[in-house]
Amino acid sequence: MVEQISVTILTKNSSKYLDKCLFALRKFNEIIILDNGSSDDTLEIAKKYVNVKIFENDFIGFGPLKNLAISYTSNDWVLSVDSDEVFSDLLVEEINNIKLDTNTIYSIKRDNFYKNRLIKACGWQDDYVLRLFNKNNTRFNNYKVHESLEIESNTNIKKLNEVFNHYTFDSSIELISKLQNYSTLWAEQNKGKKKSSPIKALLRFIFSFFKNYFLQKGFLYGYEGLLISISNANGVFYKYIKLYELNKNDN
Repeated sequence: MVEQISVTILTKNSSKYLDKCLFALRKFNEIIILDNGSSDDTLEIAKKYVNVKIFENDFIGFGPLKNLAISYTSNDWVLSVDSDEVFSDLLVEEINNIKLDTNTIYSIKRDNFYKNRLIKACGWQDDYVLRLFNKNNTRFNNYKVHESLEIESNTNIKKLNEVFNHYTFDSSIELISKLQNYSTLWAEQNKGKKKSSPIKALLRFIFSFFKNYFLQKGFLYGYEGLLISISNANGVFYKYIKLYELNKNDN
């Protein structure tokens, strides 16, 4: 069944985990890599795999880029994978044995790691993501960040049994860098569409930290739980304070 499925992956300076990611997907006969400006050896790694086709495009937002990658696929079924995700052989085997249903989107659980530690707190637990779908009736929305699949009302969601590993960050530097980038994209995306204020940003910061660290048990994971909880809260704060400034500059 994997012969009927095309894999899509967005890359930019993704060399750290890309080799493991692609090796795990070696049984798929088509992998579309859409790169937006890598300056490391990402493309050299990708070229080692005969089932990989490489395309390049400027950054136009994650949703539009994922739809563009889908447009390059030759199969109707698409498996959307991130470059820092590694599938197990058991998961690939499960996908291979699925009797694919056009009106079904398949959801896969991912285990999220900080460095090499599995984190089951801070909202990183029980993390099911929609990844396998038929491109003829499913696509991503055009959000610059926090993109998601647009789901028709008659679509079924089916959870798979096996999981994959997601190597989110290896350092606080990486985490903060992504926080800055994503919060800016979110603010730009919602400029003029959502209202914000310094008080709203502060209240959302407080609630986010309380939820991640206490309700979602980040305190059980030592400094990693504290770091992730504070970073998530900072991300929320900066999203809304950046949006406030963008909206204010337009007035």
